[in-house]
Amino acid sequence: MPEITHDRAIEVSPRVRRITACNAGRMTGPGTNTYIVGNDALAVVDPGPPLDDHLANLVDICAGRLRWILVTHTHRDHSPAAAALARATGAELVGNIIDDDGHQDTSFVGARALEHDERIEGPDFTLRALLTPGHVANHVCFLVEEDRLLMTGDHMMGGSTVVIVPPAGNMKAYIESLERMLEYDIDAVAPGHGDLIAEPRAEIRHLIAHRLKRESKVVEALAKARDLVDHVPREHAVEIGNPIAPEEIQDRHQVRRIVARHRRAAATHRVDPGEYRVGEMLDLLKGMSSAKIE
Repeated sequence: MPEITHDRAIEVSPRVRRITACNAGRMTGPGTNTYIVGNDALAVVDPGPPLDDHLANLVDICAGRLRWILVTHTHRDHSPAAAALARATGAELVGNIIDDDGHQDTSFVGARALEHDERIEGPDFTLRALLTPGHVANHVCFLVEEDRLLMTGDHMMGGSTVVIVPPAGNMKAYIESLERMLEYDIDAVAPGHGDLIAEPRAEIRHLIAHRLKRESKVVEALAKARDLVDHVPREHAVEIGNPIAPEEIQDRHQVRRIVARHRRAAATHRVDPGEYRVGEMLDLLKGMSSAKIE
C-alpha cells in the first residue's frame, strides 16, 4: 500500500495521487486524505481543513492546472480549504450543500451541485458522482472510471466504521448507499481517512453485515429494557445489557439511528422484514415515547 504522506503527493493509481493533511486525531485517523486526479487538467477531491502548509502543497502540486475542486461532503475536516484553494487557482467548486446542523462547513458556498451518476470529464479521466447519503445527507463518492478507483470520503474509512448522527445522518440511507455501491465496477477504495481498501466488494458486504448485527444487538437490548433511552443508569448497563457490550446499550445516538431507520423502512415498505425486523422494532416502540427517541 502507498505510504501516508503529509508533505508530498503519492500515486495511488495511474491517474490519482494522495496527500494527507496534518490533522491526525481520534476522528480523523492519520489525517484527511486529499486526492489529485489527472495529469493535465486536474481535479482535487476533499481539499481538507484550512491548514496553511496543506493548502500551499496543493497549490504547488497543481501548478496552474486545477480545474475542479470537489468535496465528498461539507464536514469541517473535508471542505474548509476549498474556498481558499478556489481563490488561489480560479478552479470551480463542485459539491452538494445542506443546511447547517452544527457540523457543516458554512464557508463552502457557491458550488455546482451534483446529480447521481453525473460525470466530470478531464482530458485523461472521467469522474462519476455517486450520491451516497448516510454519514450525512449531502455525501458523494467519486469513481475514477478508468482506474476503477472509488474515493469514498467518510462513507468508507480505512480501519474504522463511520459515525452516523441524525438528523443529517441516516442509517437506512447509509445501508442502501452501501448496497448501491455493489452495482459499480470498483477495484479499490480510496477513503477519506486511512489507507486504500484493496477488496472493496468484500469490505462493503462486511460493513452491511456489521451494521445489521449491531442493530440486532440493540433490538435485543430494547426488548430487555423498553425504557432504555432515558432510564438506564450507566452503572447498571452491564447487568441490564448482558450479553451485549455496555457502550451499545448506552449509545443514545445509535438507538435513535436504528429507530429512525426502522420507522422509515416501515413507512416506505422497502424492506425485507426478516432482515430488518421492522415488525419487532415497532412492537418494541409501543411502550416508548416518540419524543424520547427522535
